[in-house]
Amino acid sequence: MTTKKRRVHWLLYPFWLIWRLAAWIIEVAFRLVGAVLGLVLMVAGVVLTLTIIGAIIGIPMAIIGVKLIIRSLF
Repeated sequence: MTTKKRRVHWLLYPFWLIWRLAAWIIEVAFRLVGAVLGLVLMVAGVVLTLTIIGAIIGIPMAIIGVKLIIRSLF
């Protein structure tokens, strides 16, 4: 399957650049929020795992935190 790349008309090019910049800023911001949330979940999961009763919730929480960090980085 081939993808046809559409060209932007020169009059609309400044608006297209602003749109792409805004999309990039939002993408980076959400990746940063995802990484921080993953770190918080991972730390909370490890702290809960230190208590024997909290290990039931702590281990899955730490795994979800690690997966979220990995997803945010790649």
